[in-house]
Amino acid sequence: MRSLLLCLCCLLLFPTSLKPQAGRARPPGIAGADAAANTPIEAPAKAGTKQINLEQIHSETQELRKLADALPAQIEQVTSGQLPKDLAENLKRIERLAKHLRSELSP
Repeated sequence: MRSLLLCLCCLLLFPTSLKPQAGRARPPGIAGADAAANTPIEAPAKAGTKQINLEQIHSETQELRKLADALPAQIEQVTSGQLPKDLAENLKRIERLAKHLRSELSP
């Protein structure tokens, strides 16, 4: 009983003996994680107004309109059994133009 009481008193009086030694090297993964955790977080990008090139937007919409106007005639050829050679290219171009216009005009 006395020895148990003595051990508890020693543990309470000398807690530094239980801590890991300061001279021990930490594994590199832990040191790297600590350094990464202490780096400051980048500020969010400012939501500034984008400059819209109206001439480019206008020319792309005209091209998109031209391609879209030619599409019904090409689809009519497909229904009659003929496949226009530039149909796939036109559809891809329509898709690219629409995505670009959407990204330029969306906030």
